Amino acid sequence: MNRDPGAWARLGHALRAAREHRGLTQAELGALADVSARSVQDAEAGTVPKARMPYTLGRIASALEWPPGSIEDVLGGGGVPGGWAETSVQKQVDEERLGQILTSSMVHNIAATTEEIANATAAALDALRREGLI
Repeated sequence: MNRDPGAWARLGHALRAAREHRGLTQAELGALADVSARSVQDAEAGTVPKARMPYTLGRIASALEWPPGSIEDVLGGGGVPGGWAETSVQKQVDEERLGQILTSSMVHNIAATTEEIANATAAALDALRREGLI
């Protein structure tokens, strides 16, 4: 079994990203995987197991619709199911701030009412959410 803390942290981050992408809470994912919310929390923490691979990981991965062998692939440095890629925290943008930036830009660059601009901003944010960008 892989004992590299970096690999386990990467796996935990990937599990969390996959769960959040599906809009699930830890409790909801636990229910889908037939494990406790604490098991999901532990998996997402990315802590190296003391002895053997936790059986709950396979259930969690299956509930996230990861193909068989995905956990081992991620731990071995391979790709993450669903195309998730690690993103620098510095590049993450607060959704509210992004809305302010979009609105301000539209106010200064188009002739429309404030309500129309607010609606356009909301539509743009919805599109970014659907794409998983925010």
